[in-house]
Amino acid sequence: MFEYAPAPESRSIVEIAPTYGLFVDGEFTDGKGTFKTINPASEEVLAEVAMAAPEDVDRAVAAARRAFGPWSALPGAERAKYLFRIARIVQERSRELAVLESLDNGKPIKESRDVDLPLVAAHFFYYAGWADKLSYAGFGPDPKPLGVAGQVIPWNFPLLMLAWKIAPALAAGNTVVLKPAETTPLSALFFADVCRQADLPPGVVNIITGAGDTGRYLVEHPDVDKVAFTGSTEVGRQIARSVAGTGKRLTLELGGKAANIVFDDAPIDQAVEGIVNGIFFNQGHVCCAGSRLLVQESIASSLLDSLKRRMATLRVGDPLDKNTDIGAINSRAQLEKITELSEIGSSEGADRWSPPCELPDRGFWFAPTIFTGVTQAHRIAREEIFGPVLSVITFRTPDEAVEKANNTPYGLSAGIWTDKGSRILAVADKLRAGVVWANTFNKFDPTSPFGGYKESGYGREGGRHGLEAYLA
Repeated sequence: MFEYAPAPESRSIVEIAPTYGLFVDGEFTDGKGTFKTINPASEEVLAEVAMAAPEDVDRAVAAARRAFGPWSALPGAERAKYLFRIARIVQERSRELAVLESLDNGKPIKESRDVDLPLVAAHFFYYAGWADKLSYAGFGPDPKPLGVAGQVIPWNFPLLMLAWKIAPALAAGNTVVLKPAETTPLSALFFADVCRQADLPPGVVNIITGAGDTGRYLVEHPDVDKVAFTGSTEVGRQIARSVAGTGKRLTLELGGKAANIVFDDAPIDQAVEGIVNGIFFNQGHVCCAGSRLLVQESIASSLLDSLKRRMATLRVGDPLDKNTDIGAINSRAQLEKITELSEIGSSEGADRWSPPCELPDRGFWFAPTIFTGVTQAHRIAREEIFGPVLSVITFRTPDEAVEKANNTPYGLSAGIWTDKGSRILAVADKLRAGVVWANTFNKFDPTSPFGGYKESGYGREGGRHGLEAYLA
């Protein structure tokens, strides 16, 4: 393994204020309390953030309702100008936003810089292009916006999930009240400043911060017309129950337990890179992570040898170091969950392996880990761990691979590695997953729809399909 000198990105690029308020009707205002957001790599307090009470949510929804009439009445080309402006400002401030995201989230700077921020800008550019073409989107000759969208996003891709939600909503003529996760509120609050810089009319985008109760009050608010949620399946079920019978439109993007299937004719080195990207990207904090490796029995031994050699080169440490491959776990609670399920995997008889790895003394860290000897009955093969933990399961025939891949309550994504195009098409057609990657993994594009089946939710985000959830 090469020895790399430290190459840290400068923290001075971004200026973090000691306190942040709620962004309502174009202005920052106080909430009824505060909470701290910390750097998971060092446990350092980054800022105090306002906690939204029910009356604050009421104010934000009322502001969005007032702004809806004028915003929806604008010609699509005029709305597009604002979206284009936001996209350009995001590009101009991308280095600042990438550093902020890595500080608040714990992900490596090279991921926030090279993946998250380019995709954020791309989504706003893409949906800006749709704003004056809605009648050609395939949802009727004169589609109408729904009204006020209440949106709740998770902590694993804070700014990217914001873009997935806000860009199509605004392009379609809706106004937004968005609640970021309580562990990663800062990039959403910085985005509020981007909205002001873009001269977005007050009330079109409102950002409220808080914990689960804040999100619950938002999705249950009687004056919210559309709810969009990305997060855990458990919370998604609660939201679906609360929205049922209200007439609100709902999209849910929930958990996953994706199968990454490697056949005996796959290019091994390429597949190993895809496996590593599939489970260790963003510390495994990815709902579509390839957390189950299904490998054909005849090549299992050689593939695992290659995978272990590759894992031994992964660098775990400071998220702001440009050489870091695996950053910090987002929170102490998430680290405890990953640790608990990994210990259960060992206690149930699976063989655990991690490369030699020196973890920092402070912060929340977990070494990249694989389990072999895993069966369908193991909890680590059935439950979403949401961390850098891979379960390896073998198969003999394509039919067995499909059966094992589909043997899960989730259905968000899957991967296929093979040299045969006919096998890709035949297997992909049988997989019950919303997204199937072939000889790659974790590839995203704003033009492509994303979403799942079964307990992975319903509805699609991205592409032309992503507009449908925001149009009547």
